[in-house]
Amino acid sequence: MNKVRITAVQQTVYDDLVAQYENPIEHTCDVRQGQQWVSIDGKRPEGLCLSAWESMRPFVEALAKGEGNFFDGWMKNPMSAMISCNDGFRPFSFYIEVVQK
Repeated sequence: MNKVRITAVQQTVYDDLVAQYENPIEHTCDVRQGQQWVSIDGKRPEGLCLSAWESMRPFVEALAKGEGNFFDGWMKNPMSAMISCNDGFRPFSFYIEVVQK
């Protein structure tokens, strides 16, 4: 199986949605831009947010198995994907790529 690197690329914060819909909370996301993890055998890397993992898991598992070219040419690198976590207020975008076969 391939090793798959997961890189936290960028976070977007929708302050208008936070103000309108979210209850005040003190702690949000622990992910930081530039952080990286490596998935071995398509498994969730230690320390990666479970919610983010659930969004990217099918893509990581497919890449680990050697599958790719999602949505017929979506990515410049066919053995990669750009996936966002499911936080509707402050989603993080993750670049997922095969790093070792």
